[in-house]
Amino acid sequence: MGGRVLESLPMNYLAHLHLGGQQPEQLLGSLYGDFVKGPLQGRFPLPLEAAIRLHRQIDVYTDSHPLVLAALSRFPRERRRYAGIILDVFFDHCLALHWQDYAEQPLSQFTDRVYRVLAAEPALPGRLAQIAPYMAADDWLGSYRDFAVLEQVFRGIARRLSRPEGMDGAVEEVAALYAPLLDDFRNFYPQLQRFARANT
Repeated sequence: MGGRVLESLPMNYLAHLHLGGQQPEQLLGSLYGDFVKGPLQGRFPLPLEAAIRLHRQIDVYTDSHPLVLAALSRFPRERRRYAGIILDVFFDHCLALHWQDYAEQPLSQFTDRVYRVLAAEPALPGRLAQIAPYMAADDWLGSYRDFAVLEQVFRGIARRLSRPEGMDGAVEEVAALYAPLLDDFRNFYPQLQRFARANT
């Protein structure tokens, strides 16, 4: 993946797409949640609007969940400001790598469908319209299976931060915490799936 792509690389798109429903408007809304801010009333078709709302609910649920808070506490205190970003990236890695444990459809088929839905939508909002072609061309969603990709992701994120040095050494830190953080993901994600199903 090229640097210009990583400047805009998402942190947890794969999880939102997996959890948000499989109809085209649900897939779109699962992504729009990171690009559309403010009130939604009447701005989009109802199914798409509902998917954006679910995206927001998932974020709130995740940010306050005890298992996620426990995972964040594994990081050194000086890293805490960026630990949420790092954990989002790592959890998408876990989902991509162990996809077969959480989904019936192969990951490549799922991501191909997402890319087709994006390509067929002529009115993607804001920055999503700019990055969607790169997302498909470089298979952002599937690439998270490879742990080595995370170093590129962290570098891309650092370039967007006012204090990029805050991400220095992030991949080594995650590598050292890999086993317990994977356990945190495995314990948390089925609960998140149940929450999403109950709110879809």
